[in-house]
Amino acid sequence: MKKTIDINTWHRKDHFNFFRQFEEPFFGVCVNIDCAVAYDTCKKQGYSFFLYYLYTSLKAANAIDSFKYRISGDDIIHYDTVNASPTINRPDGTFGFAYMDFKETFEEFTNAAQLEIDKVRNTTGLIPAITGENIIHYSSLPWINFTSLSHARSFAFKDSIPKISFGKMTDVSGIKSMPVSIHVHHGLMDGYHVGQFVDYFQQLMNN
Repeated sequence: MKKTIDINTWHRKDHFNFFRQFEEPFFGVCVNIDCAVAYDTCKKQGYSFFLYYLYTSLKAANAIDSFKYRISGDDIIHYDTVNASPTINRPDGTFGFAYMDFKETFEEFTNAAQLEIDKVRNTTGLIPAITGENIIHYSSLPWINFTSLSHARSFAFKDSIPKISFGKMTDVSGIKSMPVSIHVHHGLMDGYHVGQFVDYFQQLMNN
């Protein structure tokens, strides 16, 4: 389900009108997420760590309204639910796009997601995911402990979809952490909202 926001009465009207004029309206941050509890849980339960942090971040995004706003023409749309469109790495060094619906439980999510991963890894090309605005673009760079990150962008294409990237998990003196990059449209949210996402994502990872 989705609904159109009345921009004239929206508390972010001025912010939206200001930033929508920018050639590059996105801003991004990189943070480190403590992965100790989540990683140990995955090891004990036999879970995919990738699917675990993907699901957990998607659950956090669905808990924050700002991550469910999208720009469609001159309208702002609020979606009830946003899903995942992650890149899936293949053994030959290429990747393909995938589409994964958000589910309330990790078990439901991982069962469907694993089928999607297998499909992408057994095909070639990019395989464009299901189209739609109610997604988050995800990517994973498990080889790089990055401290900053930029994205390939076509500025002729009006985009308002959040982009979340995960880096290499490192273990230093027993402290497991992973860099996470978050890029979002400034007309739809500010650092405050990204901070809400980061805090809740960390809370879920700690559980």
